This record gives sequence, structure tokens and C-alpha cells, in this order.
Amino acid sequence: MGQDQESVPFLEQAAQYGRQIDYSRPASGQIYGFIRDAIVSMQLEPGQLISETALAKKFGVSRTPVREALIKLSNLGFTEVRPQRGTYVSRFSLEQILEARFIREALEVSVVSYLADNPERKVITEAESIIAEQKSAADKDDTLLFQALDDKFHQLLASYTSYQRVAGMIEEEKAHMDRVRNLSLHKSGQYKRVLAQHRAIIRALKSGDVSKAASAMSIHLREVFKVLDTLPAEHPEYFQ
Repeated sequence: MGQDQESVPFLEQAAQYGRQIDYSRPASGQIYGFIRDAIVSMQLEPGQLISETALAKKFGVSRTPVREALIKLSNLGFTEVRPQRGTYVSRFSLEQILEARFIREALEVSVVSYLADNPERKVITEAESIIAEQKSAADKDDTLLFQALDDKFHQLLASYTSYQRVAGMIEEEKAHMDRVRNLSLHKSGQYKRVLAQHRAIIRALKSGDVSKAASAMSIHLREVFKVLDTLPAEHPEYFQ
């Protein structure tokens, strides 16, 4: 989809996300999650117009909760408002992606170091189950499911530190990297590399070796450098 193209195809695909507005809860938070997932999964592409009116009609709400959701997305760097023109999905910023990777490495290396030093069998069992589900998603080339399970894997590890804010901070930064990585998941061997890296992290946690756990997570998070070596040339329209 090119620049300035309206978000109609995105709305037509809404059913696949299984998202329905629960009118007993604030709508803006639900709409925010819906749009954010669509941006991260590349259902809404960089440079694409997001129609407030179309979204409000789709969800059966006024434009106010839609506008609130878009403002939050703008504050996080996912959308930009162009005066007199509308709200658009932000194009990739190399600086923002590299900053997100830097922050994630600081957080997630600390997470796995903590877990290796404080072994908990339950987190290993649950993580291995998620990896098995990811393998199944990869076999089906189901990028959306694979990415959702990737989120689940990293959120699981963070949740076992008992520090409540860590998981949310990781999720926020992870999304900026995932937008780019989702473009490369179909490339030969990419699913396999992610799965191998996840397994290496879990092996290190099993061993209780803090140094190995930290190294395994760093290797995993630095994978984005390989993607950034090629994607700007392949998709210049997606980058600032």
C-alpha cells in the first residue's frame, strides 16, 4: 500500500484479530491495542493513512476514543499527525529502532540473569511450551501467530522477575523492533534462527549460568542488526 492510502483494507481484515469492543470497558484502550497490533504486524504499513471516521464507524463509537488511542500511539512514535491531512502510520526510524534495541538489551539481559540466578522450574516449562507453539506457527508460515507467541515468550520471562513495570517497558520497546523484523520473517531460515535463539536462552536458564543466559539474550536481540543491513534498500518507502 502506498503513501496516503486509506485504512479500508485494514478494517476489512479486522475479524482475523478477533477484536470486538467490550462496551463495559473504556473503548480507547481497546482501540489502541487493536491499532497497535495492526501497525506492529504490518497490516497497517508505514505511511498509511488511518481514518478516524472509518475506525469510529467500524467500532460503533464516537471519534473521541479513536482520537485518544491515536494520540497515545503518536506519543509512542507509532503514528504522526499531519496538519490539514490526517493521521498516518509513522515510517521506520533507524535511530528509534536502535534505541529500542539498546533499552531492550539492558532490560532483558537483566531479566534472564535474574532468572538464571533464581531458578524456577515453572518458567522453563511454560517457555518450552511457547517455543513448541512457535515451531507449529513457523511450520504454517503464520507470521501473526509466530509474533504473538514471541511477545508471550518475552513477557513470560519478564513476569517471573516479580518486577511489575519491567514487562510493560519491554513490550513497549519490543514493538518498534518487531515492525522491522516482521518484514523479514518470511526470509529463508529466519523462523529457524529465532527458535534456535529462544532455545539457547532456555538452555542457559536451565544450567543456571548467568553469563550464558546474558550472552544468549544479547545474541537474540542483536539479530535486528542483520535485518537493518538489507531492509532499508529493499523497502526505502518504509523508512524516514
